[in-house]
Amino acid sequence: MDTLSSLSLWLIVALTCITMATTKHCYYCDLTNMGDCVGILMHCGEEENCYFGKGTATDFNHIINKGCVEAAHCGREQPISYMGVTYSFTTYCCPGNLCNDGPPTPKLAPPSFTTIIAGLSLTLLLSWML
Repeated sequence: MDTLSSLSLWLIVALTCITMATTKHCYYCDLTNMGDCVGILMHCGEEENCYFGKGTATDFNHIINKGCVEAAHCGREQPISYMGVTYSFTTYCCPGNLCNDGPPTPKLAPPSFTTIIAGLSLTLLLSWML
């Protein structure tokens, strides 16, 4: 393989890894009062964060949901109606990939797999070029 072909291949790999690293995925589940929702993976927009939403109402079990939301909506409390009951609903946002797996807790998120791969690919590319 000649030098130009090798360089082209490494650039394609690096760009693919960087694109994967900037794509954010979150868990999604509809409103539920069952106490837990496993959620399915969803792709979020560039300006969105993952969130875990929780609603409370007097004398009723809490409701929850998960998904993506614009950063401007993070931490807001708003009334929401579910099955004829009005709940006080708050969105708790987090900045990482798949960080909304459960209720918000103070924890440090480990780096995502795609971030690690992107960093390694870029390191290999730079060491090869130098």
